[in-house]
Amino acid sequence: MKTIIVDRFGDPEVMRMEEVVDPVPAEGQVLVRLQAAGVNPVDCYIRSGLYAQKAQLPYTPGIDGAGVVEAVGSGVRHRKIGDRVYIAWSLTGTYAEKVLCTEAQTHPLPPGISFAQGAAIGVPYGAAFRALFQKAHALPGESVLVHGASGGVGIAAIQLAKAAGMWVIATVGSEQGRQLVLKAGAHAVLDHNQAGHLAQTAELTCGAGLDVILEMLANVNLGKDLGALATGGRVVIVGSRGRVEIDPRDAMGREAVIMGMTLFNATAREQASMHAAFVAGLENGSLCPVISREMPLAQAARAHHEVMETHTLGKIVLTASAEDDPSGLS
Repeated sequence: MKTIIVDRFGDPEVMRMEEVVDPVPAEGQVLVRLQAAGVNPVDCYIRSGLYAQKAQLPYTPGIDGAGVVEAVGSGVRHRKIGDRVYIAWSLTGTYAEKVLCTEAQTHPLPPGISFAQGAAIGVPYGAAFRALFQKAHALPGESVLVHGASGGVGIAAIQLAKAAGMWVIATVGSEQGRQLVLKAGAHAVLDHNQAGHLAQTAELTCGAGLDVILEMLANVNLGKDLGALATGGRVVIVGSRGRVEIDPRDAMGREAVIMGMTLFNATAREQASMHAAFVAGLENGSLCPVISREMPLAQAARAHHEVMETHTLGKIVLTASAEDDPSGLS
């Protein structure tokens, strides 16, 4: 099978295609023939060598994917050959034509959900769910602001929060993004390029302030977020690309909470809980991943450039096609 290999940390171009022997599932393991793999910013951070949890070189990138079960090891009880599944974490990495997983790393992909959409579930929906419910303990009737809401995590957060009965305000930077988040279920949309846009949240919450803020770019927004919170409000830091200075008094008067989150800390029980919610949401239609681009596996380097350097609307996924492309990998 063909797979992407990283044998040194660096720019996207360190990724290269290799032909390797197909993995063979051992006890409790499942081999999935991948149809799509999700491309996440965290994949780029790990590849660069700058992420806290460093990969052991050489390795195949990719956390998310979707495909069809091709083989199962002894002791596997809930997966059989031919099952459609999505993958969240794996043993061998999802930027490949086949991936080896534990049974618990595979989840049913309901009819009507494409493989590309399945590859867009694990990290985006996992981050949004953990931030909203496992960290902020968001409740029906509360207000939530989702910064940078037109990306994969943002869209997931909108859908999850709305399905839970929350009042959802989204920030975006373009008219196309505005239309996308409204379609995803946002009740109100603000332009984060407009100076003082967070001041509008006071009117949108009838003067109460925001109960929860999901912060995708804390180094830019965190200091301003605190002034928009309700008493007892919570900011969950989902992403940051640098340092920031805040005034602690803004948190003191509101008795606000600032917390960070990472999927790497989710326990097996927490992961099982979130994926049970995802499968139910996919089945009842309240969750629907949005795909912005599908690119062949050979264009993994280009995909990493785009996910970090452009404003994607929805999710970028790699398809199982390993066809060479002069702008991708050689």
